[in-house]
Amino acid sequence: MSPVACPAPRRLAHFTLPSVPGNERAAIAQVCDSVAGLNLPRGRLERLKTVVGEATMNAIEHGNGNRPDLAVDIEVFAAGAEVIVAITDRGGCSDAGRLDERARGEVPDLARKLSGDQEPAGWGLFLIRHMVDGMEVTTSGERRTVRLTMRTQ
Repeated sequence: MSPVACPAPRRLAHFTLPSVPGNERAAIAQVCDSVAGLNLPRGRLERLKTVVGEATMNAIEHGNGNRPDLAVDIEVFAAGAEVIVAITDRGGCSDAGRLDERARGEVPDLARKLSGDQEPAGWGLFLIRHMVDGMEVTTSGERRTVRLTMRTQ
């Protein structure tokens, strides 16, 4: 049996944004523009917008501490029937272990959060993880990347 050939990812866009609250809207718009030719079904496109916005807000706020001098890097790729969005911040040295741990799957519990038994953060990653087909968080030095994969169909 021969392996199925997977096409190499094709970069559709690469851009940076200053870490200013509200720039998640610019990220959403630029990602949407870059995938326009892929004819994503409306529901998939709306999910992509939501996860890009949430992941970019996390990068701005938690990764880069709302520091405009630190950029959020965003790359968009098409690979076969998948769209891949990589969002990179400079928070790799700060709370990378906690983010990686939350990304792996602690389920937010409203009662525990309100009682202080669970930290208040974590809803965004929970939402993202359940709206995409794949999510991976990697850290290399200061750079932390959240890689989101969504099938086009």
